[in-house]
Amino acid sequence: MTTQIGNKAPDFTLKANNGETVRLSDFIGKKHVVLYFYPKDMTPGCTTEACDFRDHHESFVDVDAVILGVSPDPVTQHQKFIDKHGLPFLLLEDSEHKVAEDYDVWKLKKNFGKEYMGIERSTFIINKEGILVKEWRKVKVAGHVEDALSYIKTELA
Repeated sequence: MTTQIGNKAPDFTLKANNGETVRLSDFIGKKHVVLYFYPKDMTPGCTTEACDFRDHHESFVDVDAVILGVSPDPVTQHQKFIDKHGLPFLLLEDSEHKVAEDYDVWKLKKNFGKEYMGIERSTFIINKEGILVKEWRKVKVAGHVEDALSYIKTELA
């Protein structure tokens, strides 16, 4: 299953840093979901992105949106990341990268001449009916969180 704007977003069940199990379907009818995939906790770009989401968290809450971050890192690492940066949202463990594959963000990457599989930084907006309404792929961190918030405020208000 792959994602496509206008279709039902692929459901998933993942462990969260707080010890709970989170299902995308838990949010249907309640909130918009900002589902963002990032490569690795504690790295510069991922820290900047997470802190941007943190700094705008109240604005997302004000528009009835919940933020969920997803990476292959284990929940214990996620909790350290949250504690270090005061992140007010859940981070989910996708160690088998099944959800990343469902959302087509598990990609061949190149860095300093080495090839490896990893997360392509991406964000998805899922509406209250569970429909994928917006996606950003190959995200550049600067200004991205503001773009996502603006989209929700104007398109989904």
